[in-house]
Amino acid sequence: MWFEKVSRQKTDQEVIDFFIANFASCSDPETLWIGDIIKEGEGRYKSWQKKIQSLSYLFKEESEYLFGEHKFEDVFTCKKGHPVVLRKFLSGNISLETLVIYDRIFLFGNTFDKKLKDPVWETVSRRIKKYSPFLQINIFKFKKILKEIIL
Repeated sequence: MWFEKVSRQKTDQEVIDFFIANFASCSDPETLWIGDIIKEGEGRYKSWQKKIQSLSYLFKEESEYLFGEHKFEDVFTCKKGHPVVLRKFLSGNISLETLVIYDRIFLFGNTFDKKLKDPVWETVSRRIKKYSPFLQINIFKFKKILKEIIL
């Protein structure tokens, strides 16, 4: 009954975005319960829409924070365990969207997959790979933002 109600209220693309927002916002999408979506789904969806609409600003702010504290070379290095970018994501200082954009620019995911053999990275890696196709972005725009911050 709830699915029918949602299908009448939203367009097909809005339904897709609704579920993307709910799966992307939870810590483990495999354990997301439909009861949580019914209760908190609309709030997550609106929050996700705001985040996507201001993605350039969010990316710039998070990148300035990340590269203001750390050298560029150190952010994606796995020499001392988890790289800085992963630790910042896990602590909530970097969003999943920013992590996906970094992966599209620097293609670090495959390298981390080879070097990091732990369940924490495997879960984050799976989230990046599953969410990336749904995040429609102009990669050149984000490269330009990143160049301004780093250089």
